[in-house]
Amino acid sequence: MSTVASEITTGVGNVGAAIAQALDRLGDLTQFSGRAVGWMVRKRPLRGTLLPVFFNIGVRSIVVVAITGLFIGMVLAVQSYGQFQAMGMATRLGSIINSSIVRELGPVLAATMLAGRVGSAMAAQLGTMRITEQIDALECLGVNPVHYLVVPRLMACVLLIPLLTVLANFVGVMGGALIVVKVYHVDAYHYWQNAEGFISIWDIATGLLKPMFFGAAIALISCHRGFNAQSGAEGVGRAATQSFVLSFITILALDFFLALFFNKLHDTLWLTTGSRLL
Repeated sequence: MSTVASEITTGVGNVGAAIAQALDRLGDLTQFSGRAVGWMVRKRPLRGTLLPVFFNIGVRSIVVVAITGLFIGMVLAVQSYGQFQAMGMATRLGSIINSSIVRELGPVLAATMLAGRVGSAMAAQLGTMRITEQIDALECLGVNPVHYLVVPRLMACVLLIPLLTVLANFVGVMGGALIVVKVYHVDAYHYWQNAEGFISIWDIATGLLKPMFFGAAIALISCHRGFNAQSGAEGVGRAATQSFVLSFITILALDFFLALFFNKLHDTLWLTTGSRLL
């Protein structure tokens, strides 16, 4: 009996220690994010630190995001065609494909791909700088490492990921139309005519606001993991892995809460103005 009680006590203690560690990391991430946002508002980073980061995050991600968006649209078309064809509504496939991509799949999957490509790279790079004491050297030279290393990456993610989402949405819509029109031989005129009017300015605006939050989360989590990387190659690899996993979970959680917020805001504006924004 005492053995069972001891095991239960040990298990409860382990769970409590894990929760305490998670809360400690969350608090540290919050402080880190506050310093990064404060420096971004207080002092603009130098152009020499901005342009390379913008090129690496923006230009080098175009191909990955375009391929992701293309296959999103094509897979949606393939999976939806059978059900719509059985109901005699194949020409209305454009409405479900376009709305799904612009509202949800485009922003979320584009941000997820960038979390894997950009976030992991940032965590590994900053983690390497941490264990080789380059970040400590910056502090000795009187340079704030958060302003010099984190702010350019935060600005790049916040500003460029929405633009990459536009690319993913466009390529996804065209990929879905390509499959439906060229493979399943649905009339192109009726396809686009029935798709017209299902995407409004509200959908486009919310679909571009979400990636800004996703980009901020990716940058802050990845930089924080890199700044706190443990020594050795294993520590850098663990930081890169943790940055992607945490970024992916945060993207899904943010998408859920932002969807609730935007839906509530839309309903409130609809009741206030008397006009539908969808």
